[in-house]
Amino acid sequence: MLIEFQVGNFLSFKKVVTFSMVASEIKSKDSDIDENNVFSVEEDLSLLKTAVIYGANASGKSNLAKAFSFMQNFVINSSKEMQITDEIDVEPFRLSTETEQKASFFQARFCLDKKVYRYGFKVSQKKIIKEWLYYTPNIQEYRLFERSRNGFKISPKFFKEGINLDDKTKPNSLFLSVSSQFNGKVSTQIIRWFANCRTIFGAGKYDNLYKQFTLRACEYPPRRKEIIELIKNLDLSIQDIEITKEEISPKNLFGSRENLVQSLFSKSLHNEFLIQTSHKKYDKNNEIVGLEKFDLEKNESEGTKKLFYFSALILNALRNRQILIVDELDARLHPIITHKLIQLFNSNDYNPKSAQLIFTTHDINLLNPDLFGSRLFRRDQIWFTEKNTIGATDLYSLVEYDISEDRDFESDYIRGRYGAIPLIGNLLKPLYN
Repeated sequence: MLIEFQVGNFLSFKKVVTFSMVASEIKSKDSDIDENNVFSVEEDLSLLKTAVIYGANASGKSNLAKAFSFMQNFVINSSKEMQITDEIDVEPFRLSTETEQKASFFQARFCLDKKVYRYGFKVSQKKIIKEWLYYTPNIQEYRLFERSRNGFKISPKFFKEGINLDDKTKPNSLFLSVSSQFNGKVSTQIIRWFANCRTIFGAGKYDNLYKQFTLRACEYPPRRKEIIELIKNLDLSIQDIEITKEEISPKNLFGSRENLVQSLFSKSLHNEFLIQTSHKKYDKNNEIVGLEKFDLEKNESEGTKKLFYFSALILNALRNRQILIVDELDARLHPIITHKLIQLFNSNDYNPKSAQLIFTTHDINLLNPDLFGSRLFRRDQIWFTEKNTIGATDLYSLVEYDISEDRDFESDYIRGRYGAIPLIGNLLKPLYN
């Protein structure tokens, strides 16, 4: 599970910032929150199941998700996809001459097989500047390997799999990824840990990708049943979901035969899925007489479509103890539905394996206990992003504020007590003459 993630000199992050899922020693007024939202990893380490990040538009919330996504993808793919002449797709902080030519920093601490690993690297667009991997089997931390301009230091005791692979590692590829390509046991386990994380961007850009994931899950009847149950329990009035695969003919795809060859260069033959939702149909006496089918894409709301697209990802995370990082979780969703999705993760009943959900949002209703009967988060689960005077993102937690547990977090936040809100100019003045 994720313990901590750090990033520096990347996008809007100038200095190294630290995002932590470590539970602090605070106690909530409602003991159920502590019992459900926190899980123990070892005697002196407890982690949080969920964390929420607030901040003004363009304050850096999405950039935190992008930073983790970059690290994840680079770890998994650098040795497979990078040619020696390829540039690394990393963007340093651009608003300072101090950082634009310096390396970007990424580090993650996580639990894997009852051990704590600390892995990170410094990277420019040309090459890997530094790379390191440490682990803590009990109390003391041990170095597995370290890479720098001076070469590689590889532990023959703890990382034997990396011996003699340093000369097979390209300057723009990660040593960890290379070791995994040669079936190294530890490196492969760590690559799988990163692959088991899911970073989701909720504004719609990748909806088709998430939809395909859910469609594949629906091919397995038990998974399809779980997806339908989730959607029905969220009160969307949907009784069933029917998915049929239709083969699209060349005539339907390309029009006239004369245009077929030309069209093949841009579009290939494929199978299209028809997704239909079933709703109850009533007679004039409001008695149920059957079910009416709707085309998901044409007839359902954007929120309903998003829930279907995301449903398999959510259920898969809960089932397989994954880490789910979602940018704009609340986009296109009603606050009650967003609240219920978070409750799935903040629950010993629905999340007994302690999957983790980290998400960004603008929905301050989630901070209001009066709307839902009780608090949803502890203070250490609430994070903020705020840009400073030079346009760099600061990241901090509500637990850093010395406030009582019965404070009105929603009201305090919107009034600017914790920062991380937009600074609006005087709109009472005419904008034009």
